[in-house]
Amino acid sequence: MDTRPAGERQVPLHLPTQGQIMLQLFGYWRSSASYRVRIVMQLKGLDYEQHPVNLRQGEQREKAYRRLNPQGLVPFLVDGEVQVGQSVAIMEYLDETYPAHPLMPSAPQERARVRQIVNMIACDIHPLNNLRVLNYLEQSLGQGKAHRDEWYRHWIDETFTALEQLLMTTAGIYCVGNEVTLADCMLVPQVYNARRYDMSLEDYPTINRIVANCEQLQAFIKAAPEQQPDAQP
Repeated sequence: MDTRPAGERQVPLHLPTQGQIMLQLFGYWRSSASYRVRIVMQLKGLDYEQHPVNLRQGEQREKAYRRLNPQGLVPFLVDGEVQVGQSVAIMEYLDETYPAHPLMPSAPQERARVRQIVNMIACDIHPLNNLRVLNYLEQSLGQGKAHRDEWYRHWIDETFTALEQLLMTTAGIYCVGNEVTLADCMLVPQVYNARRYDMSLEDYPTINRIVANCEQLQAFIKAAPEQQPDAQP
């Protein structure tokens, strides 16, 4: 392990040179936001090169990475001259730029439902359960692991309770009907996180059914955290 202070180490940023067309994805194997983007890329059959940014070692705060992404978060996408941060923006960019296997329904009402589900997870759960928030709870506010984990599960439960009711009206095989959408790409990583924190999901049968259906698809299998080159035990 490199023990030099964050900012002195160098993240290996292999940015695309002129003429390269391969997508570059900067992420972390267990980041649910990175996981979402990987699912989209797999569903669309896109070739991409992964650049691990180790959040546990603070690589996201290093000068080399901050020059690329001033916010210092993952995921971050480089597509030629296009650079995009924030997972939902990346997902929408990929869906619009690479239209094969569209991940948004054609009907406006269904598109609105997909966006609703996306935002329930991206806005109502993720910001409160992000690693930097959890670290702040422990390191700055002095909360122990038990209280941190209780916090984590509380915010998932609050949103999943409402999401379960919504999905009972929208779901077919997947979140909205019988085709995979961006909503499913959001849901599976969030359930993965809930499982990591030993959260009981027995009150969410519709969520469990949808996730089980998704996890049978090769795109979701290949995008799973444990399948990534930077995965750790």
